[in-house]
Amino acid sequence: MSSDHSPSIIVFDVNETLLDINTLAPLFTRVFGTQAVLREWFAQLVLYSQTMTLSGLYTPFGEIGVGALRMVADIHQTTLTESDIAELKERMNNMPAHADAIPALTRLQEAGFRLVTLTNSASSASPTPLEKAGLSHFFERHFSVETVSKFKPAPETYQMVAKELSVKTSDLCLVACHLWDTIGAQAAGCRGAFLTRPYNAMLNAPNVPIPDLTASDLLTLADQIISGKGD
Repeated sequence: MSSDHSPSIIVFDVNETLLDINTLAPLFTRVFGTQAVLREWFAQLVLYSQTMTLSGLYTPFGEIGVGALRMVADIHQTTLTESDIAELKERMNNMPAHADAIPALTRLQEAGFRLVTLTNSASSASPTPLEKAGLSHFFERHFSVETVSKFKPAPETYQMVAKELSVKTSDLCLVACHLWDTIGAQAAGCRGAFLTRPYNAMLNAPNVPIPDLTASDLLTLADQIISGKGD
């Protein structure tokens, strides 16, 4: 992405892309007897956040997350305690960085790219999850969808980042491990860089945008961005 028409600003999704949500697994193993319910809960969280946006409604991501945990507990006929809810919040606020995050961000920063984040999560007081994970200093700005009261992949979320940075969406490249996020970004005029972490894969269907770049780890994806692959 080295040509004059290529994005100079890399926009990073946060949850699962940079921060490891698998550290929530012990809670789900203890409450439900299997960590597999973690993925069920996360899918419900994403589904209902997008449902709220499509319905013209808004509730903060963390609150939907708590509600989704209660819903999944009802589905599995499992008793959920207030301490379980408190543990979910605690674990969500203390997710560590994936091992490939710091090396990849360092490489992109040294290559001269501007780095920002865009998350469905609400902004929080310092120390933020990214600060706790040791990643915050790589980014010049941190954006939350709460500004527009719509969740990704609504076009307004990506357009908000471009507007705040006084650039066009074509100046942005979104890095995310969720294809629904890169689809939304590309539909809004951004480039899309897809990170195929476990539990995430391509969707091959008509009219589904193919990511401009795809890799199974952040360091490889960073190298592709730097080398201009996909131009």
